[in-house]
Amino acid sequence: MNKGIVLLAAGGTGGHVFPAEALAFKLKERGYSVHLVTDSRAERYAGKFPAEEIHVVPSATIGSKNPVAVARSLWTLWSGMRAAKRLIQRLKPVIVVGFGGYPTVPPLLAATRLGVASMLHEQNAVMGRANKALAPRVKAIAGGFLPESGDAFSDKTVATGNPVRPAILAAAEQPYVPSHPGEPFNLVVFGGSQGAQYFSKAMPTAISLLDDGLRARLRVTQQVRPEDMEMVSGCVAKLEMGADIAPFFNDMAERLAQAHLVICRSGASTVSEISLIGRPAILVPYPHALDHDQAANAAALAATGGAKVIPQSELSPERIASILSHVMNDPDKLSHMAAAAKLAGKPDAANLLADMVEAIAAGKTVSEFKRTRA
Repeated sequence: MNKGIVLLAAGGTGGHVFPAEALAFKLKERGYSVHLVTDSRAERYAGKFPAEEIHVVPSATIGSKNPVAVARSLWTLWSGMRAAKRLIQRLKPVIVVGFGGYPTVPPLLAATRLGVASMLHEQNAVMGRANKALAPRVKAIAGGFLPESGDAFSDKTVATGNPVRPAILAAAEQPYVPSHPGEPFNLVVFGGSQGAQYFSKAMPTAISLLDDGLRARLRVTQQVRPEDMEMVSGCVAKLEMGADIAPFFNDMAERLAQAHLVICRSGASTVSEISLIGRPAILVPYPHALDHDQAANAAALAATGGAKVIPQSELSPERIASILSHVMNDPDKLSHMAAAAKLAGKPDAANLLADMVEAIAAGKTVSEFKRTRA
């Protein structure tokens, strides 16, 4: 029996699309049809998205102070809202759920104007600008790392955690197996586009500073930008070491499961996935984030002992080499970090978020939903 259509809206990055994908799978299991509104960037992530249809509506960010650019952005947003309104009137969804990013603005604005139930999911510990603009209008907010008290919107916030994809849940079933001296050591390095640029430059140099014995043990998976592929591949060839280098890995969940150490940025989805699988990490928050959300996300995992947070300004290739030299010969330390990270994971986040979506779609308030959880 089809319980109705749920319209999910997400910006075209993995951090926005992946939690939406996890929710979509749960809603499909519960008998809902799912449609996705996003932008063209999401094509690389949306291949496995269980949507009946993927829609693209016009959207824009208002980041310029140029009056002409602002006017153009406002016109694009207005056009997008009109397109989203027509889409919602045609699909008649029971609820519209936004996951952040500017492509969520037109459908959420249209939903609130049409009186359709609406809510947001904010992945980070600090609310993004699009979600912050929409927060006063929606009926409820689910938070990956947001607090349920002491915040301007805490009365409508539920701390659900960040839902993760089925592949991550499957990877979480694999226990951490430490690498002892003399055994292969799996190192996974990744980040967003700018994160990949930084690591592309830092990691080859750091690895070149290791002694031959340690370098021979390394098996590296590293995400790099397409324009950095030739440089990094050349460095790997000179170092004569085992490495998989690519702009994107479709099997990243399995690679994380096999990792002995992860070095990465601290986006919300990344922190949630590492926690759930339970792998030790060196987190390097993106230093130019407007709201410093990655630093706040990283702090949440570091507090459990599952990760070490190092600002990019303090993470030289020499320091990376020193860290690797120590931890590759200290499997007990990494095992303790893995266990601590696992304790921070929230494996039931997708189910809880799906419960909340159903409750808000049925007309319940956040207070009523919280009472059912008590």
